[in-house]
Amino acid sequence: MTQAIWNGVVIAESDRCEMVEGNYYFPPDSIKPDYFQSSNTHTTCSWKGEASYYTIIVNGRENKDAAWYYPHPKERAKSIEGFIAFWRGVEVLK
Repeated sequence: MTQAIWNGVVIAESDRCEMVEGNYYFPPDSIKPDYFQSSNTHTTCSWKGEASYYTIIVNGRENKDAAWYYPHPKERAKSIEGFIAFWRGVEVLK
């Protein structure tokens, strides 16, 4: 089981993660939605497409844009459509 942990709390866990470019992408149904707030931030990857972000809030602490996902990826990245990856101090344990 792969887990994403921030501020001492498991915010996502799954045994169906996809690994892309060294990042674990968690299925959408594996996150605990109470900890995720949509962000207006977007970035673009040349082969995956436009990424959207979530800010993570756990026990009153905010981690801005610490999770990202591709809601409508390019064809080569369809396997991670809607899947969520983490950075900015979120620990991912396998």
